[in-house]
Amino acid sequence: MSDPSRHPPAHYLVTWSVLGLIALAVAIFLVWPDNFTSPNSSVVSSQGPATTEPLVSTAASPAPTETFTPGLTLTPVVSLSVTPVTEVATPLSASATSHFDGTQAYQFVLEQLALGPRPVGSTAGWKTGDYIIRQLEEFGWEVSTQEFIYKGVKGRNIIGKGGSGPILILGAHYDTRPAADQDPDPAKRDEPILGANDGASGVAVLLELARVLDRSALKREVWLTFFDAEDRGQLDGWPFSVGAMEMARWLTRHPEAMVLVDMIGDADQQIYFEHNSHPKLAAAIWKVAKSLGYEEHFIPQFKYTIIDDHLPFAQRGIPAVDIIDFDYPYWHTIQDTADKVSTASLERVGHTLQVWLESLPAK
Repeated sequence: MSDPSRHPPAHYLVTWSVLGLIALAVAIFLVWPDNFTSPNSSVVSSQGPATTEPLVSTAASPAPTETFTPGLTLTPVVSLSVTPVTEVATPLSASATSHFDGTQAYQFVLEQLALGPRPVGSTAGWKTGDYIIRQLEEFGWEVSTQEFIYKGVKGRNIIGKGGSGPILILGAHYDTRPAADQDPDPAKRDEPILGANDGASGVAVLLELARVLDRSALKREVWLTFFDAEDRGQLDGWPFSVGAMEMARWLTRHPEAMVLVDMIGDADQQIYFEHNSHPKLAAAIWKVAKSLGYEEHFIPQFKYTIIDDHLPFAQRGIPAVDIIDFDYPYWHTIQDTADKVSTASLERVGHTLQVWLESLPAK
């Protein structure tokens, strides 16, 4: 049996019940707009736009150390596991909004050449970086830079980010060689090269991709990356790929893959597999090229082992591919000029990359 003295009077219960209901109604009214989303409201995905996490560490950057010997044949990078980036969605088709235009890409080549030779640390080199930044901003990409100093020379990497999902780096170097050390005329070997193919062609492909890529179709956060200080290697004690080493060293987010575009403008274009490239990732890109009718120019056979800007990323476990036509007789000579660059060659590479990027399935 219960004790009646322990129960409050009935009118107390009614009063407190009414007050409780009023308080509950007020709480629901205040909280509802901020904590509930209507069926028509947009929700940011966990793989949405890039976070504010910095591209590189804010700590003071030490001078890059050479992690490999220029000219050394390294063991091919073949043991990395296959990631979803090697898959290709079907059917393969270019963006419905815009098709990669080789003629426009060639215009980007000419605009770089108008600045003259563009070695790291030069006025023309810095102006080229400014030009790249303007183009990326005009095309609506989020731009960041990474400055560094090596042997007293200031360099700058430039990154344009777009899309959402796992990070995929698409790179090219924009500096040119300060001395034509491979020129057949010994009297000209101290002259700087213009770098129409070795430098400007890769940049042109990336800039045209910045213009035409359907970012709404991308299932990756694409970083269009322009490396400085690639082409001074074996001159004045410099290694190759200083800018790429600097970027790879200070990455704070692990990319899913890295694809390098270098020296692809040659009219007699033949692009082979490269031994330091991830074979399955390369095969996926070459498969797209074949589907577009470019199999005579993308040849799925290994030929060269090349030290290039992809290698610092491969050495850190990132699947990396070098798309390069190394059969170029004007390499590091003063004859590397605009007349050696083909609009059709630029378009084959750019179109292949556009279709590949826009066709990658979500991870």
